[in-house]
Amino acid sequence: MSMDNLPDQVVWDILGRIKKTVDKNSVSLTCKRIHELENEQRKSIRVGCGLDPANEALASLCNRFRNLEKLEISYSGWMSRLGKQLDDQGLCILSSSCPFIKDLSLSYCTFITDAGLSHLASCSHLSALKLNFTPRISGCGILSLVVGCKNLTVLHLIRCLNVSSMEWLEYLGKLETIEDLCIKNCRAIGEGDLIKLGPSWRKLKRLQFEVDANYRYMKVYDRLAVDQWQKQWILCDSMLELNLVNSIISPGRGLACVLGKCKNLEKIHLDMCVGVRDCDIIRMARKSSNLRSISLRVPSDLSLPLLMNNPIRLTDESLKAVAESCSQLESVRLSFSDGEFPSFSSFTLHGILSLIQRCPIQELALDHVYSFNDAGMEALHSAEYLQVLELTRCQEITDEGLQLVGQFPKLCVLKLSKCLGVTDDGLRPLVGSHKLELLAVDGCPQISERGVHGAAKLVTFKLDLSWMY
Repeated sequence: MSMDNLPDQVVWDILGRIKKTVDKNSVSLTCKRIHELENEQRKSIRVGCGLDPANEALASLCNRFRNLEKLEISYSGWMSRLGKQLDDQGLCILSSSCPFIKDLSLSYCTFITDAGLSHLASCSHLSALKLNFTPRISGCGILSLVVGCKNLTVLHLIRCLNVSSMEWLEYLGKLETIEDLCIKNCRAIGEGDLIKLGPSWRKLKRLQFEVDANYRYMKVYDRLAVDQWQKQWILCDSMLELNLVNSIISPGRGLACVLGKCKNLEKIHLDMCVGVRDCDIIRMARKSSNLRSISLRVPSDLSLPLLMNNPIRLTDESLKAVAESCSQLESVRLSFSDGEFPSFSSFTLHGILSLIQRCPIQELALDHVYSFNDAGMEALHSAEYLQVLELTRCQEITDEGLQLVGQFPKLCVLKLSKCLGVTDDGLRPLVGSHKLELLAVDGCPQISERGVHGAAKLVTFKLDLSWMY
């Protein structure tokens, strides 16, 4: 039977088994029929600076792939000599030519304005929109889009510097459709603005909120905003992932309320969040018994007032509460912001070991944690589930501790970065043992390329010592 006689469904099945885009393009050139069927089947494409002339090329793509559901346009690395970027007219073409578009990502599209977003408001099937550095877009453009696209479940705004008015956030909150909200480095959007999500907090599954630390200004909360956060009963029953970077955690309100209301939380990442306290982590741990991953990056003691009773310093009490309440915890990442100096009274070896001993930890990553030493390495004998160990600037670990790695029950990945106290001798027991699947060594001055040879099935080695100077 020739290809021409095969039923359409059989050809679609064959094309569906081809995963690489370049291979699909090659196969589609073999005959006219396959070319047409492949055009009908293609649901997703990604284009970049080669989209030239932009609007005409996009119109051609839309006419060819009429069933397109996912489109990503990125002008990363764009220069004027590469031709004019996609503009508002291009989004008009997209909205009229791709009626089934569901997922749209626009990165570094600096020519697009609010008028372009208003064209997308007619895309009734649009459920996911991701904007990365679209500086001409304001809150008015976002509002016109959320008013038109009432099925929006995913919205990512990254470095959208002119989005200031928050009417769109309030309207989005009333729709109660949003499940994945990401706001990163949008300078005019602060923690207090998140109150406008209102009823949508109940449906939200993922929240990523990151403030640009270099341009952060301490927003002045008026009394009404404070009262709203205190009075509103924030229900976050659907929240699975919470990622906060450079955020302000105010006692008893705002994001502090959110931490204590996520009963189904599985993953949390707190990176340099000002004001987070032991009581916040303890409340979160007791509520979130399904927690599987926790990542904490906190200031070292030299970044905080040197008071032994400093109420905003996280201590072992936080780690113990997580160990006691989160029996499914699999991934732990702990880091201090400026680890050139040891931390005096934050997380200690005792607190870290409470996690290892009580939870089925599979991945442990420590960065700038000076309290973790050879005694901690010895204690990892009891970590029967540990598969991945990452140590960065853990300067109290020596060859004596490193030599114990071969005795860890299930460890298969070891990553060492910028560790001063370990040498080739520490890795010698691993050479030829076939214990590790992967060994990655980066910037450890006393470990040589010869020393890592044969210490794992796959070895990567870098000796960049610029971090020391």
